[in-house]
Amino acid sequence: MLNLSREGITDKEKWQKKGIKIPEFDVEKVAVNTKENPQWVHFGAGNIFRAFIARLQQKLLEKGAAETGILAVETYDFEIIDKIYQPHDNLSLAVTMHPDGNLEKEVIGSIGESLVGDFSRKEDWAYLKKVFKMESLQLVSFTITEKGYNLKNMAGDYFDVVREDMARGPGSPQHTMSKAAALAYTRFKNGQLPVSFVSMDNCSQNGKKLKTSVVEISKKWVDNGLVEEEFLEYIQDENRVSFPWSMIDKITPRPSEDVKTELEKLDFTGTEIITTEKDTFIAPFVNAEGPEYLVIEDKFTNGRMPLEKAGVIFTDRQTVNDVETMKVTTCLNPLHTALAVYGCLLGYDLVADEMEDEDLIKLIKNIGYKEGLPVVVDPGVLDPKEFIDEVVNERFTNPYIPDSPQRIATDTSQKIAIRFGETIKSYQKRNDLDPADLISIPLAVAGWCRYLMGLDDQGEKMELSPDPMLDELTEHLAGIEFGNPDSVGDKLRPILSSESLMGLNLYEAGLGSKIEEYFKEMIAGKNAVRNTLKKYLSDSG
Repeated sequence: MLNLSREGITDKEKWQKKGIKIPEFDVEKVAVNTKENPQWVHFGAGNIFRAFIARLQQKLLEKGAAETGILAVETYDFEIIDKIYQPHDNLSLAVTMHPDGNLEKEVIGSIGESLVGDFSRKEDWAYLKKVFKMESLQLVSFTITEKGYNLKNMAGDYFDVVREDMARGPGSPQHTMSKAAALAYTRFKNGQLPVSFVSMDNCSQNGKKLKTSVVEISKKWVDNGLVEEEFLEYIQDENRVSFPWSMIDKITPRPSEDVKTELEKLDFTGTEIITTEKDTFIAPFVNAEGPEYLVIEDKFTNGRMPLEKAGVIFTDRQTVNDVETMKVTTCLNPLHTALAVYGCLLGYDLVADEMEDEDLIKLIKNIGYKEGLPVVVDPGVLDPKEFIDEVVNERFTNPYIPDSPQRIATDTSQKIAIRFGETIKSYQKRNDLDPADLISIPLAVAGWCRYLMGLDDQGEKMELSPDPMLDELTEHLAGIEFGNPDSVGDKLRPILSSESLMGLNLYEAGLGSKIEEYFKEMIAGKNAVRNTLKKYLSDSG
């Protein structure tokens, strides 16, 4: 049996005979070094961290370019630490799923320590505060999803926990951004030590989002007399506390049952897939595609690990922003979101299967090549058309990636402004382009609105993916009847006119009425979604 633990991997030959690579460094020593001399703290201990970011440090450790690992912190779903990390001594099994069916397997041992980042776990929180007092700390990174940076709801009001955090100060923070601010305050109180906070989440200008939220909370604390005014100066001084921007790209779906079966054939014991109370799907193993990109602004105040030796591209802020804009607003994420909502409506549960659907292929090709590329930002370090080519022809079509449209549809309200709104705004800025001429992007937005009804294309009830604005959004659609387009009225207007949600007022862009019309056609009856796609994609050439 292959037991995923520090003791279990000491029998290297047994693992190697099963085709599983194990760390070539002393995992125990790295754990000790991490505790004594922590350099890297990461918030968000989910699958993308284990499949990609932790592997970067693993590469450095194996090259002898690093001596410490990463301290992984989970601030949202504590079961990840309690049920996955600690029972397996912070080890993970990373499985890379290649298009030819080959499963490349490697034990990741670069996570030196794991903690629950919450003041309710007194020992963990005390240790985390201790780490933030240490001069050795260089990098604090985040993969907490896009919604993790938001302090306000759709109406522009602070969430209750944020309002409470702002009133109480840094002593017992609840929101992840409040925790980041509180730990920065700990560092401020212990010599105003330098550090860099790096969002590695899949959203545009992520460093700006992170800094804006941390500064906003810190300012409220200053205004309420809870911290010194000098703290605000410290957190905004990028010579002491920097917030580099980054772009990350690697498809990391939920743990695959097929991978689980293959690992069981190898007598690997860590195959239990759990669903936490907060709907996280996680296992001791993590599966992902091969292609991966991480581009980071090279602005660090206390030094950094030589991650370029692991394939990370370090560059200036403008180039990072250009790469991110290219990917998130044109070449990948809009295509992914369109596949997500229509995949749910049309009864798909695997993205690779959607890529055999002629209508959906035409939809995403139109979004990417026809409507996106005319306004794409070319970053120079990656070619936009080649990037879309890889996405459409190799990545989305990989049948061994168990990625579902239901997973991708999660938190769409937090993403739609960037994934579609930015391209629409780019059209508005051009004299030779008119956003009212767009067809496939409005179809994607209309499809999302249709998805929010919770009924598939046959009119059967379907489960909606988690979204922080789900209740608010579905309330707007109350009273719309399947099979009755006249019941729509002006119920979509609060959604389509919301600048905070969509990034702009879609009526002012000349698209609101068009999207309403698409939506009405999609609720006409059974197969109306399919028929609407065929009608307008045919018209689009």
